[in-house]
Formats: sequence, structure tokens, C-alpha cells
Amino acid sequence: MRTDLSTASWFKSSYSSPSQDCVEVAFLGGERVGVRDSKNPNGAALVFSSSAWGAFIAGVAGGAFDLR
Repeated sequence: MRTDLSTASWFKSSYSSPSQDCVEVAFLGGERVGVRDSKNPNGAALVFSSSAWGAFIAGVAGGAFDLR
């Protein structure tokens, strides 16, 4: 399935400086969230369901991906 991302409003974390490379996120509506590489804004993007994105964010906040 292809998703039109031409009108998406992409943003980076407030913890990122303007010159840092990181991921950008866009809430796409229809229960979808887009994620792309800020170094390549015209490249491929991943699209997740809102529930999958929420589970990822909860995992990050809970330390599930911390290196030990």
C-alpha cells in the first residue's frame, strides 16, 4: 500500500538541534504515523499504525530499548 506523504507535517524531537541528523515523525491521520530519516527527506518513509507507534513510544519511555 502506498501512502501519499506530500502534505505531511514532519517534525523532529525538541531534543534535536537543527543541525543534527535524526528521524522525523508525521501524524498522518487515519490512525497512521510516518517516520523518515531527516538526512533524506525525499527518501523512503515507514508508516506504522497509531497503536504500534504508541507501543514503541511506551517501550522507549519504559527503558525497553536501553543498552545494558
